[in-house]
Amino acid sequence: TDPVKKLVGHILVGLILVLMADIRLTSMHGIFGIYDIPEWASIFLSLFAYIVIVNSFNLIDGVDGLAAGIGLISSMAFGIWFYLAGDLTMSCLAFTLGGSLLGFLAFNFSPAKIFMGDSGALIIGLIMSILAIKLIEFPKANLPDSLNQISKPVFAIAVLIYPLFDTLRVFIYRVVKRVSPFSADKKHMHHRMLKIGLTHRQTALTLYTVNLFIILLAVFSKGINPNYALLIIAGAAIIIGQIPFIMKKK
Repeated sequence: TDPVKKLVGHILVGLILVLMADIRLTSMHGIFGIYDIPEWASIFLSLFAYIVIVNSFNLIDGVDGLAAGIGLISSMAFGIWFYLAGDLTMSCLAFTLGGSLLGFLAFNFSPAKIFMGDSGALIIGLIMSILAIKLIEFPKANLPDSLNQISKPVFAIAVLIYPLFDTLRVFIYRVVKRVSPFSADKKHMHHRMLKIGLTHRQTALTLYTVNLFIILLAVFSKGINPNYALLIIAGAAIIIGQIPFIMKKK
C-alpha cells in the first residue's frame, strides 16, 4: 500500500478516536514540567501518539513471533495495571487481546505456520494506543497508593518501549540519510540481530526479555521524579539498543 494513503487512513481513524470517542491526552502529568495542555495541543498530541503506536507495531512485525510476543507482554502489563486500578472494562480489553495473541503466538512463533500481516499488527497498535491513553488519563484520585507512585506516562512508554524506540531510531536514521521516513529498509534492531547470527527464535526471546526488563525498571522507579524516571528508562533503552550494532557478525 502507498505509505501516504495509509497515513491518511491512520489520520482519519485517529481523528474518530480523538474527536468522537474523546480518547485523548489532556495533560503531560509533570513530564518536562508540563501539566495541563490546551485543547489544540491535546488533539495534536493524541493523534500523533495514536499514529506512532499503530505504526510502531506494524514496523516490528519482521521476525516470527516478535510483534505478537511484544503485544502479549504489553497487553498483560496494561491488563494487570488496570486490574489493580479497579478498571475492569479496560483490564478485560487488555487481557482479551493478550489471550488472542497467546493463541496466535502458538502458531506464529519460529518456525511460523501463520503470519500476522498489516491488518493484525495495526489492530494490535490500535488497541495499544487506546490502552496507553486511557492509562495516562486515569484519574489520580481513584488510584491505590502503590500505583500512584509510578508515573503513568513513564509506565505507558516503558510498556511500549521496544516498538517506540525502534521506530524512533529508524525514522531518525532515515531522516539523517535523507531518505523517506516511510521507505522500507533492513535497519531495524531485529534485522541487525539476525545479521549478527541470531535465529528468529533467539531474536524474539531476547527482545521479549528487554521489554520486560524496561517495564520492571519503570515499576522500580516509583516515587522518583517522572523526568528522572523517563531519563532512566530512555537511557537504558538507548544503551541496550546499541549492543547489537557494536557486536560483530558471527
